[in-house]
Amino acid sequence: MNRSDALKAVTDNVKNQNMVKHMLATESIMRALAIKFHENAEEWGLAGLLHDVDIEILAGDMTEHGKLSAQMAQKMGVNPDIAHAILCHNSALGVACDTLMDKALLCADPLTGLITAGALIRPEKKLGAVQAASISKRFKEKSFAAGANREQIASCAMLGLTLDEFIALGLAAMQSISSDLGL
Repeated sequence: MNRSDALKAVTDNVKNQNMVKHMLATESIMRALAIKFHENAEEWGLAGLLHDVDIEILAGDMTEHGKLSAQMAQKMGVNPDIAHAILCHNSALGVACDTLMDKALLCADPLTGLITAGALIRPEKKLGAVQAASISKRFKEKSFAAGANREQIASCAMLGLTLDEFIALGLAAMQSISSDLGL
């Protein structure tokens, strides 16, 4: 399994460009986390890229979301650890996060929404104008990026990262692909 095959699966199955950008953002954060923890950045990136590949097929059914993504990833030949991380990212499935990759995907997924919202409120609407401290401050405002699950983001503590460290890492990762994200 390589990234180009994974990206093709994403673009074949997900037509909403904002969702595709979310998956690219999650991939970038997962790669950054893998590098930080001396893990396999290719595999961690694939977990981030493929985690929501079933969202439109299932019409957003969160009781099933992740199961089909994991099955699709397995059929594409990914490491079983990637499929497990994909299952874990949707807490509605009740699959325990056992590995570092599982825990990373759980907290990286909603962080992309928080950071994107931080860029969109700026006059420039660009990630380059965003400061990690402002995202950390906005984290406390429940109405800001209300869909970004704060509990999942805060689970970065399971990785041994403070919230501020995690937000800074995530922001830097997303800034590195800002042109792909249109931000």
